[in-house]
Amino acid sequence: MRIAVLLVWLMLPLLAAAYHYGPGQKQLQLDQVATCLTTAQTHSSEGDWASAVTAYNTAIELLPAGLSQQTGQLRLERAKAQMLAKQLPAAHRDLKALVDDLQEATNKDNSTQLDRQQARRKLLQDARAALAHSQYYMTWLMRLEGQPRETWEPEIENARQTLRLLQSQAEQTGDLAAVKSYREDLESTIRLARMDLSELQGLPLPSQ
Repeated sequence: MRIAVLLVWLMLPLLAAAYHYGPGQKQLQLDQVATCLTTAQTHSSEGDWASAVTAYNTAIELLPAGLSQQTGQLRLERAKAQMLAKQLPAAHRDLKALVDDLQEATNKDNSTQLDRQQARRKLLQDARAALAHSQYYMTWLMRLEGQPRETWEPEIENARQTLRLLQSQAEQTGDLAAVKSYREDLESTIRLARMDLSELQGLPLPSQ
């Protein structure tokens, strides 16, 4: 009996190490990610968007592999913070890549879990909306910089098409609040494309 107890006692460090470097290591990473998210949310509430971006970057780096949905959500939140941190070009670039990745993952998704499918579709919709907003702001800045129509028009046209798609999807699901929001954003993109440059120059920059 004493030998059995001794063997169990000697095995405890090995079992603890196996847990630490196996499932325990993943849980440790998730705990660190949670800490980074808390930090990002604190910075966001204080309006310190640059620090929030840094915290999101760390969270994304620490997130264990295989958590594609969580990674996508973190990338989206980081891009939103980037726009508010005056990092619009980086946010615009990251959102384009995110939408492409999510669209590809959605096309390949063979999951029969309804909740997972809905979560993936919702994330894709949110990413598309954020991308459309970034395209709107990019168009505004490009026009102020005096760039030619052939440079800025594709951006605002892509935003218009995306918002029209999102509005249509919201109509199909009966989400009236989203329909109203997307319609207003759509009207804003149309106005921006049609607005005379002199009129645009007299307006304050839109809040991102």
